[in-house]
Amino acid sequence: MKPHVKGLVAAAFSPLKDDGSLNIGIVPKYAAYLASKGVVGVFVNGSSGEGFSFTTEERMKIAEAWVKAAAATKLKVIIHCSHHSIVEEKQMAAHAQKIGAFGIGTMGPLYFKPKSAERLAEYCRQTAAAAPDLPYYFYNIPRMSGINVSMLDFIKLASETIPNFAGIKYSDPGDFPGLAWCKNFDGGRFNILHGQDESLLPALSLGITAAIGSTYNLGAPIYTRIIDAFEKKDLDTAREYQLLSINVVMVLFGTGEFFSACKATMKWLGIDLGPVRSPLKDIDAKTSADLKKKLEALGFFKICA
Repeated sequence: MKPHVKGLVAAAFSPLKDDGSLNIGIVPKYAAYLASKGVVGVFVNGSSGEGFSFTTEERMKIAEAWVKAAAATKLKVIIHCSHHSIVEEKQMAAHAQKIGAFGIGTMGPLYFKPKSAERLAEYCRQTAAAAPDLPYYFYNIPRMSGINVSMLDFIKLASETIPNFAGIKYSDPGDFPGLAWCKNFDGGRFNILHGQDESLLPALSLGITAAIGSTYNLGAPIYTRIIDAFEKKDLDTAREYQLLSINVVMVLFGTGEFFSACKATMKWLGIDLGPVRSPLKDIDAKTSADLKKKLEALGFFKICA
């Protein structure tokens, strides 16, 4: 099994042209930008990447582009493969292994939901088996997936039944007990990646050393300062930058269209990722101008540009 991921993993946005088609050509520039800001990996085709709004063929093209870009940037590429059809899901998992991705992840079935950790582990085992040479990560995001299963029960079963089980992307805001239990399960054997940008500092205090998030795309310098300050035991500075992170996230959410606001901000930083795809909606010019003013008032661009 590959060593644990450590550091910031950006939940990559999917690049589109103005007509809504894929803009794969920008991925090398996007990848180089992230690497230059201290990001160590990307989580592709997840929530931030609007994965469920794309066809399987489109998702595989996006995955291929990121894996190619990783050759130059050394970014670790984890491909999110969840699909309403387990057949398609396994196809994407096998494809991820074939093209040389670092790992794969899924969040479980989203319509016929498993009611127990046993059922969830059995489902995940099937997809993980389609890419047996890659680390498999479970994407725990109950507010979106609707799957409310004890992650401690799940990790116990996954450790016994999924040979390539590597860990969990833990995106369950406020569940710090569960995060800590999974982090320390079996002596810290598994890679637990925190999944809420606004609470990175509390996660670090629990021993977490890796995180996946949307705003690591546009605000990585804020988060590297949190990590650096925490490691130096400079909690005042760490708290200062965590508060900035919270304020930035709230401003982005305040537009009513978080992912569109993130893409607008990426454009101001020099990476034009285009529009979002329906059912999401692009923010209008007035909202965009207001967002930029609020980010400027926070000092965001002085730190992140």
